Amino acid sequence: MALRRLCAAVVAALLAGLLTVALPGAAQAEVQHPRQEWLRKSTAGLFLHWGMFTAPKHLNCAEWERDVTGGGWTPDYWIDEARKLGASYVVLATFHSRLGYARPWPSKIPGSCATQRDLLGELVKAGKAKDVKVILYMTDDPQWHSEQGVQMLDSAAYSSYKGEQVDLTTREGFGKYSYDLFFEVMKNYNDLAGFWIDNDNEYWERNKLYEQIRQLQPTWLLSNNNEDTPIMDTVSNEQKTGMFPSYDYPAATFTPMPRLSEACYKLPNTGDWWYDGGNHAVDTRLNTGRYVTNAGSSIKSLMAETPMVNGKMPAQQEAYNNFMASWVPPIRESIQGVEGGGYLYGGMQPGFWNDGAHGVITINPRTGKQYVHVVTRPRADFVRLRDNGYRVTGVTDLRTGERMRFSQSAGYLTIQGITKWDEYDTVFAVETAGQQGFYTGVKASATSSENGFPASNLTDGSYETYWDANAAQPVSISLDLGRRKQAAFLAINQRESSPTHARVSFGRPEDSSRIKDYQLTASVDGRDWWHVRSGALPSARGTQFIDIGSQEARFLKLTVVNTWGGPQAPVYFKELKIDEIRVGHSYPRGFRDNPLEAEDASRSGSVRSEFCEACSGTRQVTGFGGGERDAVTYRDVSVATAGTYGLRLDLTAAEAAGVSVSVNGAAPVSVAVPKDRPDVPAPTSVAVPLNAGRNTVKVFGTGRLGLDRISVGGLPPASYTPKTTLTVEPHGVQWVAPGQQSVKITARLRLDADDQIDAVSLAPVVPAGWTLTGAPATRTSMRLGNLLEGVWTAVSPAGADVGSVSIPVNATFGLLGSERKVSGAVPVRTRPADRVFVREAEDSANQFGSTGLTSCGACSGAEKVRNIGGSPDAAVVFPNVTVPAAGAYRLFITFTVNGPRSYFVSVNGGAPVEVKLNGVGNNTPYVTEVPVTLNAGANTIRFGNDSAGAPDLDQIAIG
Repeated sequence: MALRRLCAAVVAALLAGLLTVALPGAAQAEVQHPRQEWLRKSTAGLFLHWGMFTAPKHLNCAEWERDVTGGGWTPDYWIDEARKLGASYVVLATFHSRLGYARPWPSKIPGSCATQRDLLGELVKAGKAKDVKVILYMTDDPQWHSEQGVQMLDSAAYSSYKGEQVDLTTREGFGKYSYDLFFEVMKNYNDLAGFWIDNDNEYWERNKLYEQIRQLQPTWLLSNNNEDTPIMDTVSNEQKTGMFPSYDYPAATFTPMPRLSEACYKLPNTGDWWYDGGNHAVDTRLNTGRYVTNAGSSIKSLMAETPMVNGKMPAQQEAYNNFMASWVPPIRESIQGVEGGGYLYGGMQPGFWNDGAHGVITINPRTGKQYVHVVTRPRADFVRLRDNGYRVTGVTDLRTGERMRFSQSAGYLTIQGITKWDEYDTVFAVETAGQQGFYTGVKASATSSENGFPASNLTDGSYETYWDANAAQPVSISLDLGRRKQAAFLAINQRESSPTHARVSFGRPEDSSRIKDYQLTASVDGRDWWHVRSGALPSARGTQFIDIGSQEARFLKLTVVNTWGGPQAPVYFKELKIDEIRVGHSYPRGFRDNPLEAEDASRSGSVRSEFCEACSGTRQVTGFGGGERDAVTYRDVSVATAGTYGLRLDLTAAEAAGVSVSVNGAAPVSVAVPKDRPDVPAPTSVAVPLNAGRNTVKVFGTGRLGLDRISVGGLPPASYTPKTTLTVEPHGVQWVAPGQQSVKITARLRLDADDQIDAVSLAPVVPAGWTLTGAPATRTSMRLGNLLEGVWTAVSPAGADVGSVSIPVNATFGLLGSERKVSGAVPVRTRPADRVFVREAEDSANQFGSTGLTSCGACSGAEKVRNIGGSPDAAVVFPNVTVPAAGAYRLFITFTVNGPRSYFVSVNGGAPVEVKLNGVGNNTPYVTEVPVTLNAGANTIRFGNDSAGAPDLDQIAIG
């Protein structure tokens, strides 16, 4: 029903010619438009960086063109390589700041390299013949104009052409020059599909360039790199890394559907975006995973390859293309012409599934057919995922055509008996009888809402309107069912406008705005409420579920205690937004063939089978508490080979309890079970030895436990460590005075994965001769969202300087009987003798506003602060800059910069003083010296530039 409503709305909008939607950062963006239709139907594009500085570098335009033609360049080769990848379009990046600003067409506008041969025209024509669109890359950036020691921008020639003096090496002058190029291209290449913009130039915006493109070429697309610009059709997210799994590109993006978005990434593992002379390896596992997970989030994969001067791809890239040409066709229907599942188009839940499995859902919006993509296979022979209310009627292995056994209950689909796994993506086609079990007509209210984003949007059936909590935390959402009814679960689609975990992208701090801790209460009259459940939701994309057993209530109240994001990412901190909340009253039930159900096993003592709405077979076994005499015994737990396995027990617990497992009569293994709902099972796992063939497993416990089912899978690989966030302060190198010193260390460990870890310990490890005050922080076990914190003081030896040391801070814990460790560190160094104060720009004692930290190998602490300037909040403030006496001092500023930029430095709130700086490459630290007057004791120094970008900042020192 929701899918039909969405399709009807889209069709109506297309007939009207334009659908606009208010998006964060993209108010009144053209989210849906007929010109976008071809891109919406596509899966991928091919990104080609190719120009004068393609290896071997050319500094003469004519010589480069001679070698291009002489080498045998042909446009059909690029088009054919794109088609092997399943790409519907090619983006050509030749007019690029790092490739010599070359124009692959015979331009009549002087200013940079232009070819005599119409390479662009030939490519557009070849693409049109084979139904592959061509988009032209345009840069806004003149700062690399003399990177190779030769001036690549000819200001004199362009000034003569314009009849006025124009400096192409400035942003204003370059904006004017490139502005003219846009119009030349629009006039001469009607079959071009659009422009890919990297990024906005102030001259373009002031002169309404994009609006004029819309008028002159209304069918062309506009894409912007890493920015959500309202007039653009597409947001491109560049080179995201650091996710888990590494291929899960959507986890790092910030663009909610139905806004068109790209994932723009390099296929080679190493090297530049352009050919640098190397035949770099291509990671097939990584890149097929990106391709599939992007399709599972309706994100287009813009894959960058590095053609050589003659246009040919390096051998390993060409081999990957040939692999894709044979790998994609058997599953084509599941990744082309589909949308991501688990979002506004409907579909089951993507993400992490059982036993380490991970994957996505795609859905055909016309037929409703769904596809389960298992990108990381489980350590078991089945896949179990949330069905999101879809009643499944059939499952088929898309590659082999094999009909699969499956079962369905308690909100889960289990695909069983899987023996054939594709190395990169096992795809199951899933037929359903539609979605069922949700109430309609639910009314929502909230304790806080941003103007224009009311709580009524939560239940209006549209994913193009949403509720905004207006930065309130805690915040409560009340759901009115109209009268007293049975409720079994909530299905929540949060706004996909933030990444799933803390990260830094191009110096911009990012974090998840999704729900972390929550409480759920219920009422029949809206006055008297009873507690239903407390817990944490994973920071994950797609529909998330809160199972509540069987509640008879009219009102349900979801209180969001906090969100996952931290204050280090102010754009995302407390920015909770939710598209839709649905109330489910029952789960679809299909063919029941679940092995190892507790109610099917042997029972002894007081244990008994009873109804459980949220349990996999709608039954659980309760009555534990008398030790081994009250037990459930499975007599046929079979595995193919002997070894140690993970045994998962799905348990309910009305109170904190303990569960014990004995295998084949051996001594039992026991583990604590936290208090949870007595009628909603949650997993607890133990490592157990099993013999090849049949085994007997006996389960018993203490406290008010219920056992739903057990399952057996392999242990996590040694390389797997559950996702955690370890925050250690102080951050950055600590520069201290000579002599004995003390350092206060605080650390916080947060478990971000839906795993169970045990015997958790957190503590610093001081160097030899140092002393540590404070005991290790410990917890018996941790679950999703749990925290462990500690504070310690480390003291260096008396009578000696610190020198240069690093104090590790280690968190150790058990994962199914195997130890894991995550670490941070506090580096400490004695400051130079001629300095009375030194502090890194990235030090946690500073205030960063909207700036961000980024790595810098050549910098003093291997980090620096980026994105300073352009607005008042884009500044770095150094508080507590301490000096022994009032007077005149020298402020030493260590920075990196490419081209002329300025800081405005303010001391103790005084008038800002401009510090003009210059440099090359933005990777080499420079030092400049500024006179300042300081007070005795603590001072505050601010670095900013309210109107323009400033240099990156590495360190300050006072001498």
